[in-house]
Amino acid sequence: MGYRYVVLRDVVVARKAWEWGVSFADAGRVGGVHGDTVRRHVDDAGGMRCERVLDREGHLSMQEREVIRVGLVKGLSMRSIAGELGRAGSTVKREIDRNGGREAYRVVQAQQRADDQARRPKLKWFEREPQLWRLVQHWLKRLWSPQQISTRLRSGFPNRKQMWVSAETIYKSIYMQGRGELRRQLAKCLRSGRARRVPHKPASRAQKGPIKNMVNISERPPEVEDRALPGHWEGDLILGKNGSSAVATLVERQTRWVMLVKVDSKDAVHVAERLAQAALTLPEQLRGSFTWDQGSEAADHATFTATTAIPFYFCDPHSPWQRGTNENTNGLLRQYMPKGTDLSVHTQTDLNVIARSLNHRPRKTLGYMKPYEALTAALH
Repeated sequence: MGYRYVVLRDVVVARKAWEWGVSFADAGRVGGVHGDTVRRHVDDAGGMRCERVLDREGHLSMQEREVIRVGLVKGLSMRSIAGELGRAGSTVKREIDRNGGREAYRVVQAQQRADDQARRPKLKWFEREPQLWRLVQHWLKRLWSPQQISTRLRSGFPNRKQMWVSAETIYKSIYMQGRGELRRQLAKCLRSGRARRVPHKPASRAQKGPIKNMVNISERPPEVEDRALPGHWEGDLILGKNGSSAVATLVERQTRWVMLVKVDSKDAVHVAERLAQAALTLPEQLRGSFTWDQGSEAADHATFTATTAIPFYFCDPHSPWQRGTNENTNGLLRQYMPKGTDLSVHTQTDLNVIARSLNHRPRKTLGYMKPYEALTAALH
């Protein structure tokens, strides 16, 4: 039991060092444990750096405690250290004495002790406001993002600040305060699907083959670029496991209205046929243009244009930002159709249900209107 206590105490010390910004390996060296042990301990807590109590006026800061530690290592007197800090000698003496004396003084432990003493017992926000927490969970399960939830709460309860909660607080409730099955269930509702925070990694770029008779995006009319009129669409394929299945995604640039089209293969003739069938269901005023990347599935664009009379434009190579609305939407769609799954199992009816869900989610870029609200306004 004593050994386990010492190990746990060392891991806690190491994690506190990690929370101050050092690497897992360096944090492990501070606590005398392996860096992987610290990483596992952090993973269990959702990958979050715990908030430290802010420095209080008149109290020693982390930086001042570092000066004290350096002074002790150099063998300086307490009076000399206090003079360097501009503090009373008694302040420095009490700080050292309460944290083990000259030989045992450590910055991380001293700061943590001060933070612990400064905290006051208080209920978490979801304990104070159970109605709000139920509403947040309801919207999370509808796959709304924390930012969408936070903004809609403010607009829905303008005079009840107790019903307001920031997006960051919602994230922390999932990553840190949720435990076990609750955390896993709520994390699945996030766009990333992750139960802990991880650094962003750059996406790889696939090589594209040449397509005949392409009309470059630079030739699009100005009203497409400035989103002045509805009816201009961005499109792409999202791929399933091993690239053997796909779904065509279309998003209207002004209103962010989403259409999903089932395709049985990435064959260009087949894709052009399915896109044309979907486009012909649109009212005339929504048949402005299509913009696609230089994927081989769009090689039969001329047939699409001949069938629908809708111009078809292509982005520059390796320039996904030129159809950023579609890229963002594809990211949202991965909540419903995760990477590495077989997309062929989804019927067109399934895809219509998914599109409806997205079209009824508030979007930040629309001022937290829903796409169906934006489209309705644009058509009237």
